[in-house]
Amino acid sequence: MLCLRPDYGQRRFVPEIKVTRAQGIPGERWATRPWLRLPDGRPHPGIQVSILSRRVLDLVWRDRATIVHPGDTFITDMDLSEANFPAGQRLAVGSAVLEVSEIFNDACVKWAARYGKPAREWINLPGHRSLRLRGILCRVARDGVIREGDAVIKLPFGESPA
Repeated sequence: MLCLRPDYGQRRFVPEIKVTRAQGIPGERWATRPWLRLPDGRPHPGIQVSILSRRVLDLVWRDRATIVHPGDTFITDMDLSEANFPAGQRLAVGSAVLEVSEIFNDACVKWAARYGKPAREWINLPGHRSLRLRGILCRVARDGVIREGDAVIKLPFGESPA
């Protein structure tokens, strides 16, 4: 499931997504209205791509007819914990390479409004932070295309994109 977020509350499901270091995901609001910026005002590159666990999505997104998708770029059935994907871990997805960011996704107030306050509290319970239940945030390390169904492959730690 690949999702584009052209604007707040808008979701577009597509068969492939282009990712670039310079633009994140062209056509998404990251370049124009990110929720996190660098001190100089530019969009923070560590939030270009978001990945959510399929199991967490299935637990919280029950009313799919009336509640909007959380907006994560893609959903995967992987362990997204810090132990499995530490900050700096590179992931090959399609022809792109992503790098796990140091930015923690603690589930924003919109998450609580859509999926309930208990869902947000669960994400942030003591001991849950390292599990990254709200998913991981990544920067684009190598431009490329991600297609629906592409495998997420952990690269050897420290390997730079070719």
